[in-house]
Amino acid sequence: MSAGLQTETRKIRFQAASGSEEVSAVFVRPENPRWLLVFAHGAGAGMHHPFMRCMAEALARHDIATFRYQFPYMERGRKFPDPQPVLMKTVRAAVDAAQDIGGQLPLLAGGKSLGGRMTSNAAARQPLPGVHGLVFFGFPLHAPGKPSTERAAHLLQVTVPMLFLQGTRDKLADLKLLGPLCRDLGDRAHLHIVEQADHSFLVPKKSGKSDEQVFQELALVVQSWAATLALCPLPQKSLDSYGNI
Repeated sequence: MSAGLQTETRKIRFQAASGSEEVSAVFVRPENPRWLLVFAHGAGAGMHHPFMRCMAEALARHDIATFRYQFPYMERGRKFPDPQPVLMKTVRAAVDAAQDIGGQLPLLAGGKSLGGRMTSNAAARQPLPGVHGLVFFGFPLHAPGKPSTERAAHLLQVTVPMLFLQGTRDKLADLKLLGPLCRDLGDRAHLHIVEQADHSFLVPKKSGKSDEQVFQELALVVQSWAATLALCPLPQKSLDSYGNI
């Protein structure tokens, strides 16, 4: 962590699903956290990728703790993601593990690209216990060059507020599709657009922004959006039946 930022960092392991293998996680808690984000990685890079680490640091500067974790395939060093049921069970297990380590901190959940989409898929099937909102760092609406909204059909079943953080150069999300989609979701969805950012939130030099400025922009938006959420009572633990997805 950068100089001047006081945080507690803990490395832990938890079971990805009942009776399954353990996966790694890193809990980063700033001095006075207000929220805890259960933070899943994207398809091609795990929780130690610079984006994940730098984003966790930026969020800590805005009073948001993070619990970033590995999916089983990444823990094993494999290239291809696990089947979706495995990914969604891991999301649920991570939420439970984050509740255990975070104490009374209210939860947000989401992630980078694939991690965010698997979080929303899990939440669409059954609400994630204790989670008050979902955060998508580059929602992968479609494959590059193949505009479609099929991947977003499940979002209609998500019952908590959603924050979409998206770059104007993101080839996995045509804003001409994502904008209307968010409007159709109504008050549940908020879209924040990062000018000139790609799917990795990298911006060209001509933008006048540094990577650090982009991270801080994203973190500030998450902090401001989270402050608008109503902290209604939510289920606090997964039921056994929730695992049958």
